Parts: sequence; structure tokens; C-alpha cells
Amino acid sequence: MIDLTALADREPDPAPGALNALGFAKPPSETRVVAAMSGGVDSSVVAALLAARGYEVIGITLQLYDHGAAIEKKGACCAGQDIHDARNVADQIGIPHYVLDYESRFKEQVMDDFADTYLSGATPIPCIRCNQTVKFSDLLRTAKELGADCLATGHYIRREDGTSGPELHRAADASRDQSYFLFATTSEQLDYVRFPLGDLPKTEVRALADHFALPVASKPDSQDICFVPEGSYAKVVEKLRPGSGRSGEIVHLDGRVLGLHEGVIHYTIGQRRGLGVATGDPLFVVKIDAP
Repeated sequence: MIDLTALADREPDPAPGALNALGFAKPPSETRVVAAMSGGVDSSVVAALLAARGYEVIGITLQLYDHGAAIEKKGACCAGQDIHDARNVADQIGIPHYVLDYESRFKEQVMDDFADTYLSGATPIPCIRCNQTVKFSDLLRTAKELGADCLATGHYIRREDGTSGPELHRAADASRDQSYFLFATTSEQLDYVRFPLGDLPKTEVRALADHFALPVASKPDSQDICFVPEGSYAKVVEKLRPGSGRSGEIVHLDGRVLGLHEGVIHYTIGQRRGLGVATGDPLFVVKIDAP
């Protein structure tokens, strides 16, 4: 069990020649950190924890997509209520907070890529794409423009100094580990990013949210892809690429036509359920011939 009071206490200044907890040879009060705040519990705890430890924290939230009824969902991030939640947390812990409009960039780099990848017959992983092109590219650049020493996020992953530079390691809480989604992080990016929750189990993070009396302490965790309503990928692709749900033939490897599908956007390689055809034997999608 982690001593939450000690963890949230102000960090003493490092001795001459020593480093503070974020790896800088200066007092926390002279270390500027941009905290990426999605409006969820994890990123809110990161901001609150660093502020309590005495660091100069600036909160930034990216508005990534239209939060209208068409793609609104509970447990999403970076839209609508989540932006208000991030601002409320920043106000409570007494840090400046900025909301940056990245809708166009996010649509171009993440949502359009998501739709086009599905239509090509492949299965996208938009969270990785978002980290590559928005969070650890554009946001990192913005943090540097603000004069921040580093960017801190709420990812569950550990950053350790290796013989050839900083390395990504799995989180202490294996059930929350997010190292897979950050595999494309470059050495330059990793040198600048910090992950304060890497050594903490989720239960302790929730406890810290209660300790700081954060307004998001009981907020549910984000689920699935942020811009996909209720897991309906096809609806999003159809919205972005009208007419993409065209029907076609379902063909067995031996050449038999088994039936008609409702559009390639409804299927992915390896899928077994929901194919709409039956032969008495298990059937799996092994290839998608996209138009």
C-alpha cells in the first residue's frame, strides 16, 4: 500500500548535483511541466500530483473532434463534458489551463486514416495513430513552445534510463499497461515525456483522486475508441465516407459464394461472429478484397 500523504507532499529541492523526481537538476518550483489533461481521472491525478509536489504545472486539453450527438458517448475524451471536467480540475488545483482546437488536425490524421484503413480492408488502431501524430507530435511541440521542461501524461507506462537513452517499460500495474499503444514513440519524444503513473496501480490513482477531492474522482474510465459511438465503427466510417457500406459477395476459399455481406466496413480479418452466413463449420474472415 502506497502512503498517499507522503506521495502528495511537496517534493524537497534536490541536493547539489542531484536530480528531482522528473530528472532535472533544479528545484520542482523551477521545473515547468505541461500536463496533458483529457478530463479523465488519470490525467487529472497527474496534474494534481505534480502541482502538489511543487512543480509549475500548465494544463492543456486538446479538443479533438465534434462532440455533437452523432459521435457523443460516455467515457470518451477530449470533447464536450470532458473539456469542462479538465477545466474544473485545473481551477480546483490552481493551475493555468488551455484548450487547443485540434479538430481539423485530428480528423485529417486520425479519423480520415481510420476510415480509409477500414475501406482498404485493414483494421486500424487509431489510438496509436493519435499518439504518433497528435499527442506526441503536435502537443509535444506546443509544450516546448510554452517553455516546458517536459510533457506529462496519464498513461500507465514506465520510462527508465537505459544505456542508450530513455526506454519504455511496462507499467507496474500489468492490467492497466499501455506500452503497446506507445510502441511508436521515438527516442526524441521519449526524452521529453514523463509518465508519473507508471509505478502506481489503478486503485491508488483512484485513491489519489479522492485524496485531492477532484471533481472527476468517480468518473468512469474511458472505453474503446473516443470518437466511436457505442463501438459502432461502421457508423463512423459511413459518416466520414458516405456510401462505403456497399454490399458484396462472401466467397469461400474454394470459390463458393456463401452469401452477401453488408459492406467491408463491418468486417475485419480473423472475425468469426456476425458474418451472416452458416455452413455447419466455423467460418473466419481470412481476406478482404476492398473496392
